[in-house]
Amino acid sequence: MSKVLVGMSGGVDSAVAALLLKEEGYDVEGVTLRTWTGDKGEDSRCCEIDDARETARRIGIPYHVFNRVPDFEEKVVRPFIDDYLRGVTPNPCVICNRVIKWEYLLYYAEVLEADYVATGHYASVTKLDNGRYTVCKAQHAEKDQTYMLYRLTQEQLEKTLMPLGKYSKGEVRDIAGKAGLNVASKPDSQEICFVPDGSYADFIREQTDKELPPEGNFVDEEGNILGTHKGIFRYTVGQRKRLGIALGYPVYIKEIRPDKNEILLVKDDDTFCREIFCSDLNFMGIPEPEKGKPFRCQVKVRYRHPGQYATVEMTGEDRARIVFEEPVRAATPGQSAVFYDRDCLMGGGIISI
Repeated sequence: MSKVLVGMSGGVDSAVAALLLKEEGYDVEGVTLRTWTGDKGEDSRCCEIDDARETARRIGIPYHVFNRVPDFEEKVVRPFIDDYLRGVTPNPCVICNRVIKWEYLLYYAEVLEADYVATGHYASVTKLDNGRYTVCKAQHAEKDQTYMLYRLTQEQLEKTLMPLGKYSKGEVRDIAGKAGLNVASKPDSQEICFVPDGSYADFIREQTDKELPPEGNFVDEEGNILGTHKGIFRYTVGQRKRLGIALGYPVYIKEIRPDKNEILLVKDDDTFCREIFCSDLNFMGIPEPEKGKPFRCQVKVRYRHPGQYATVEMTGEDRARIVFEEPVRAATPGQSAVFYDRDCLMGGGIISI
């Protein structure tokens, strides 16, 4: 009987992952990594310990809690703040998955003598004919979470189980309800776990002792000043609402220019582009390609992006150029460009300024 350590957030997905693995005959133990505590002592939505503990009790599995708050602060929260201050829009979940969740789940799996770790992500781990491990899309596209997982390493994937890849959210809730789990109807979290009210600017202002970027100019493509922004950390590429400017027609942020403390505004059609660059690359289903050997794939530039065919080519060490066959809207520095071969991950990187 193989032993598996299931990362339990306190939500329904990880609860059902633990339940399914137990029913398959695995020796299951649950673990929650405490990563963030709010000002009033509340846990984040990724580590609601009371719900996770009660779920483990009802399933009938051992349960552990480990504190990783200092690591999360150093490796996720501080870089998140620093990125916004320099005018890019980070995706902390992408970083957290590799350097916090999997890093420490596998560490505690070794301590507790478990063979595998598992999560409640809607995806599946597959070993390809080339011998490499990858992550493939969920069968129900509306819940697919592969975009968030492209940074996982081969060593991490080799010891990972994802039992929810073939289920819909409704089916997962039905399974939880029939098993009498306390979280069967618990709503999903829609926000970043450590910013529960969604106000990134307020969070950054409260959490940093660094000097905040000052007010500056909104400009058009000819350099004309259109108005005043309240600091580049408050905005993101593609944004239209809450700009605080009225021009008589809708405008969108095309570019944030931290060196000039400017934000470029354009009409919607002007936010599209055919070419981007990315760095901080990780390859999953394929080894890192050689420079000068391009490959064609589908590329997603944000979580809800359906993907667009493009050619990807390494242009130097840890840098790739992506040329899309059709323009994509609002490719945002700090977000990820993720490469797919049909339904399986090839790799990806962080979109550069």
